[in-house]
Amino acid sequence: MKYLPLVAAGLMATGCNTGKQSSGLTAGIDPANLDTTALPGTDFYQYACGGWMKNHPLTGEYARYGSFDQLGENNIVQVHDLIEEIAAGQHSNGLNAQKIADFYRTAMDSVKLNAEGAKPLKDFLDKMSVLRNPQDVPPVVATLMRMGFSPYFSLYVAPDEMNSKANLVILYQGGLGIGQRDYYLDNDVRTVGIRDAYRKYIVNLFKLTGYNDAYAQKAMEAVMSIEMRLAKASRSREELRDPHANYNKKTLSDWEKTLPAFNWADYLKVAGLGNLKELNIGQPDFVKEVMNVINTVPLNDQLAYLQWNVINSAANYLSDDFVTESFNFYKRAMSGTTEMKPRWKRSVETVESALGEAVGQLYVEKYFPAASKERMITLVKNLQTALGERIKNLAWMSDATKEKALAKLAAFHVKIGYPDKWKDYSAMNIVGDAYFANVMRASQWEYNDMIAKVDKPVDADEWFMTPQTVNAYYNPTTNEICFPAGILQYPFFDMNADDAFNYGAIGVVIGHEMTHGFDDQGRQYDKDGNLKDWWTATDAANFEKRAAVMVAFFNSIEVAPGIHANGEFTLGENIADHGGLQVAYQAFKEATAAAPLPVKEGFTPEQRFFLAYAGVWASNIRPAEIERRTKMDEHSLGKWRVDGALPQIGAWYDAFHITPTDPMFLPVDKRVSIW
Repeated sequence: MKYLPLVAAGLMATGCNTGKQSSGLTAGIDPANLDTTALPGTDFYQYACGGWMKNHPLTGEYARYGSFDQLGENNIVQVHDLIEEIAAGQHSNGLNAQKIADFYRTAMDSVKLNAEGAKPLKDFLDKMSVLRNPQDVPPVVATLMRMGFSPYFSLYVAPDEMNSKANLVILYQGGLGIGQRDYYLDNDVRTVGIRDAYRKYIVNLFKLTGYNDAYAQKAMEAVMSIEMRLAKASRSREELRDPHANYNKKTLSDWEKTLPAFNWADYLKVAGLGNLKELNIGQPDFVKEVMNVINTVPLNDQLAYLQWNVINSAANYLSDDFVTESFNFYKRAMSGTTEMKPRWKRSVETVESALGEAVGQLYVEKYFPAASKERMITLVKNLQTALGERIKNLAWMSDATKEKALAKLAAFHVKIGYPDKWKDYSAMNIVGDAYFANVMRASQWEYNDMIAKVDKPVDADEWFMTPQTVNAYYNPTTNEICFPAGILQYPFFDMNADDAFNYGAIGVVIGHEMTHGFDDQGRQYDKDGNLKDWWTATDAANFEKRAAVMVAFFNSIEVAPGIHANGEFTLGENIADHGGLQVAYQAFKEATAAAPLPVKEGFTPEQRFFLAYAGVWASNIRPAEIERRTKMDEHSLGKWRVDGALPQIGAWYDAFHITPTDPMFLPVDKRVSIW
């Protein structure tokens, strides 16, 4: 589940039966997934998921394999079958089917890719040879951005967080090849090893591109020097969670005065933004350091950095030797993965990335019944009702804030299954000549599609995930929750299981997404998606005091020897898990109050609710991936989304008879209590 401020994350479903349950419905719980030798109050994750973990050992292809990945495997096979069927036929030029077929064929043509080697890169590298002085750098950066590369910083268009109906151009920190500042700044043995592997990777890719050993070594040193400066100027993961600190909108003329050491005119002209009036720079000090780099670092060093951005980004779309080098660093060294995905999976993923809704339209026609969408709408309404009731009954919140919270909840824009209007890919030119060329064409189309939003109102009906995606999200600036068709399947929803299972799995996921609207970030946006303080000072202080309990609890968790969870960084997702559990459990009890469910498979309905929730997070994970995710992922690890979340929930104690003698027991006054 992914939170963007630009968008948050969640899950699924295909509607639940509510009220009286058919006697033919199952428990939804597979006893083989459990490890009943473990004690629920000692290690609930092992108890609920130990059998699944034993029966699904990690293969070389995965650094982590869990229920999400299992469903993703099923989905990619389905999508692969659809694409293979299309690729086997002939289609008129310009049709989505033609684009899908040609893109996939070029991705699968390993003979041609291996024969070409680095040749497809030449034109793009040549575009940087015009550097003669620092004033030449910004327009070259803009040229590369239009092709899908992001040297120095990123640029995107999104709703103005203070005026959510209008789009705004945003510059944001970036430009780091490893992806996260801590990999450049931390000095533990593991992180130092990652940096050393990155240096070797840079040298190897420059040599594969055709540069000699001496140039490759010098280029690596230039890249590391520049990226280290960018990392030191970058805000931390925790600082990036403050939306107010990252909102710095000014007129372009004001930015030109504030940050004059940058060729704004040529940069924006080449970027297609020559008439830009306003700009938000998320991290001004970072952009100031970028300008210092551009104006003081020798041009040959900057050229190497720009070349690296192209080479590194292109590696996965070139010959096998490039792909292998990229895998060896990003997957093997960073995550511990030992086996590359087969070409067909990588090809399907690229086609989906470029033509996601074109593929998605075919997917929902074959795999997502229309009835599922309607039933899901009913389930979401049940969860909204339960969350509304919980808000009304909060002892720590004033009536004034409750009124605005309920208005925000009622204003949720709910998206289920697939969009009502599909993206128009007619301007994307995909042909059967070359894979990397098609990737660049798709990237240019995506950039142009984004830039076309400037000076236009926000399209509230646009989707940020494809229908076949196994995920979900909450977006604060449009106040929307979205559940794509791809995730509306087991283990998140089971049409044959009763409400105990479905509320525990998909119900918690829906509640999770709703709670994102009221987590430490989401609560700062009003019902219209504007970054606006709608809380009384006392209520805000009460919220922060309660959230601090969550932060401290997760900070105390040792996820690996010497490595602790980051309670500040994961706060939003942990609050959403907590709220999702509370809201879904209440909705479950209300839905079954008139006709209580019986014991099934030896478990009460209350126990099945929590077992279903835990099953969603079943997974095996490599030690290196534990470290990587703790640094880079705002979500807690699967084990702690269970063993960290459930000790905060009173109903879990009752369901499994957890007592003060159990290791997982938390006294009531130590538990998190927010939503």
